[in-house]
This record gives sequence, structure tokens and C-alpha cells, in this order.
Amino acid sequence: MLRFISSLSRDERGVSSLEYAILAGIVVVALVSVGTVIQSGTSGIPSLFTALMTKITGAI
Repeated sequence: MLRFISSLSRDERGVSSLEYAILAGIVVVALVSVGTVIQSGTSGIPSLFTALMTKITGAI
């Protein structure tokens, strides 16, 4: 039994899969954040381009 516990303490296969799971979670959070910024109506990228085009057409 002691040998089995000792072999489990040196096994690192589960550690790498845990690292991949954490990395995948970070990627998902980043994608959701970017999607929220792009789609927000008043302060997102679409309103930025609308304001920019309004200024450009006003200057012309």
C-alpha cells in the first residue's frame, strides 16, 4: 500500500491535464469578454465606428 501511495505522489499525468483545463477556461473567459465588448451598444466597437464615420462625413 505504501508503494502505491508513493507511486501516486510521483505521477504527473493528471497535473498536465489540469493545466490544460485551466488554460481552456482562461481562453473561454477571454473570448466571452471580447464578444461582450464588441456587441455592447453604447460603448462597444460598433458605436466607436459610428462616431468615427460621423466625424469623417462631417469634416468632408
